Amino acid sequence: MFDTDILIHTQVMTRHIEMLDALFKHATEGIVVVDRQANIVMLNPKAKELFGYADSELIGRKVETLIPQRFNRNHVGYRDEYLEAPRARGMGHMMDLFARRKDGSEFPVEVSLSPFKTSDGEFVVSFVIDITERKKQESRIIEANLEIQKLNAELEERVQQRTEELAAAIKRIEQSQEEVVRALTKERELNNMKSQFVTIASHEFRTPLATILSSASLIGRYSRTEDEDKRQKHVQRIKSTVTNLTEILNDFLSIGKLEEGRIHAIPVLTDLDAFCKNLIEEIRGLCKEAQQMHFSYDGEVTAWLDKQLLRNVLFNLLSNAIKYSESGKSIFLRVKNWSGLIRIEVQDQGIGIPEQDQGHIFDRFFRANNAGNAQGTGLGLNIVQNYIELMGGTVRFQSEVGAGTTFFVELPNREPATVKIES
Repeated sequence: MFDTDILIHTQVMTRHIEMLDALFKHATEGIVVVDRQANIVMLNPKAKELFGYADSELIGRKVETLIPQRFNRNHVGYRDEYLEAPRARGMGHMMDLFARRKDGSEFPVEVSLSPFKTSDGEFVVSFVIDITERKKQESRIIEANLEIQKLNAELEERVQQRTEELAAAIKRIEQSQEEVVRALTKERELNNMKSQFVTIASHEFRTPLATILSSASLIGRYSRTEDEDKRQKHVQRIKSTVTNLTEILNDFLSIGKLEEGRIHAIPVLTDLDAFCKNLIEEIRGLCKEAQQMHFSYDGEVTAWLDKQLLRNVLFNLLSNAIKYSESGKSIFLRVKNWSGLIRIEVQDQGIGIPEQDQGHIFDRFFRANNAGNAQGTGLGLNIVQNYIELMGGTVRFQSEVGAGTTFFVELPNREPATVKIES
């Protein structure tokens, strides 16, 4: 029996090693591992492809080999400082990072670092992403914004011209009332056009989405009938894509605000029981057929918390529970508010999170392997974690594939030094 257990354990370990080896070899990101002395000890095929080196050319060389020479001197200092107190983080916040290929050419990158230890010592693994295409897209967006500004200037000129025409028309009082009313109507339309254009320009990144939505509406009005089914299919596809892009943009905007420190927790005294019941009613409309929402509350009725941040947290967790659960399943929201601590549980009976994915579930852009075609940006749970930390709380979860997932949130309930009473 003992030998059988050892055999099973050995087989499981072998499968895990094979899976990790496959992830390493087939990862779409470049992976570079360095030791405590910043010597390169391992890199995956994608990293070799990105930097243009053969299998053994980089092993044993300093990591500065992969960095443009003009940055080498500063990088050595940054590198030594990081190795003194390594921690998982992204590199170059609010900076453009560049890497160097074997042929000396450079390309923009996004890099994240994670330290780890083995019996051989301390190491740092770097995940490198070539963001050349992203930079090209950013340039295209800037060009599009410049074009918007040009069009806006032209529109202002047209409005000014029509305004002058209107002034002249008013002076010609002998003209009929009907002509004056018609001119005023045209003027209002032009002013509305200007306001709409300014609004679109002020939103910058949302301009392409508004344009796509407008185009989709026009496509649906075409009068030919023989291609109507195909046309409507494309219309719905465009609208669905725009909706998805808007959700992605909102997630990115939230991430940007978090990175810039523009989101702060402002607790107000809140009827937490009523707050949760209202949220349940709001989100119930997202439920699939025969899905049931169950809510229980225990403890003190009021709590000091940031309502907007908590709403975003619970809405995200509950909508995920709905999304990843089948029809007819139950979803539970349990809240306990005792002795200055709020404990929240969101439980579903959905697909669950694979064990190998659970360590990354709060990472940005990460989606579990069994997420399938369910819509999502891979940012929601990262934003949830950040919001909870802003409120001074913690979040963890338990999950089993096929049985469901439960998220556990703990938040402090204490009156802040500066009190803001809800109006």
